Amino acid sequence: MALPLRAIVVFGVVARCRSLAKAAEELCVTPSAVSQQIHALEVHLGTALLTKAGRGVVLTEAGESYFEMIADEVQRITEATQRIRGLRTRSVLTVRTTPTLGSKWLLPRLQSFLDAHPDVELRLNGTTEATDFSREAVDVEIRHGEGRWPGLFVEGLAEESFVPVCAPAYAGAASIAAADLSQHRLIHSVKAQVQWPQWFALAGGEPPVEWRRLLFDRSHMAIDAAADGLGVALESNLMMWRELRDATLVCPVRMPPAVTLTTQWIVCPFDHLRKATVRRFLEWLRAERAIWQASLQPAVVGSND
Repeated sequence: MALPLRAIVVFGVVARCRSLAKAAEELCVTPSAVSQQIHALEVHLGTALLTKAGRGVVLTEAGESYFEMIADEVQRITEATQRIRGLRTRSVLTVRTTPTLGSKWLLPRLQSFLDAHPDVELRLNGTTEATDFSREAVDVEIRHGEGRWPGLFVEGLAEESFVPVCAPAYAGAASIAAADLSQHRLIHSVKAQVQWPQWFALAGGEPPVEWRRLLFDRSHMAIDAAADGLGVALESNLMMWRELRDATLVCPVRMPPAVTLTTQWIVCPFDHLRKATVRRFLEWLRAERAIWQASLQPAVVGSND
């Protein structure tokens, strides 16, 4: 019996999308046509591959095993066929990230990824909304939070240090005692996981009785405001690495407390790790993380060493 290649490719798309309707849209056919191809493949294999679950479908144990074995091959066959037909010359990779991480850390590094992978068309979406991978065509997300999302692949991007920073014209490096910082205008990132009251408690000082505050709902705006001399911000060295490197921001506090936390996480469904483009992107992210960590200087935290 001839190998039903068309049905195998259709199954691969359905298994990746977990939806007959989404697979039909991607394949430019009707859901009925997709169902017929899946049925033909199940008859050929002699076992059920899919079962209904609400409005969607889930893979049976046999379906999961079969998809795991064929996923990479199906993707390579599909991409090769599309390239020969002239329908697509590049692999598309959709990445969602928080606006600050995207603009401050990811974007300045993207050239190396694009140079190393000229066949990838990268689509970068900046938002604080968590991805619903069952409904949205996102390959991988860098998500802000505490790292607890059951059922998904989750890997911390990097451990961050949170330090007070300001423009050198506002205050010189290591020029202010922690106890005196409350006398200054303090810039707040209202969604940040480390806030000024927490920092004052760790520093052993009292927070201001009356705050002189400037508040932003995006960390990149707080970083830019501090660089413009509007006050002292409490931010992550991951997000402001370039400003620290270029000395447009300095830590004005002598001997600040060490505040470390992982707030950015690489997130995707486990089956997305089968995609070659996702694996290549994650390998690149890890390499860039290692380069950034190796570049860190103790002086950025405002010590007297």
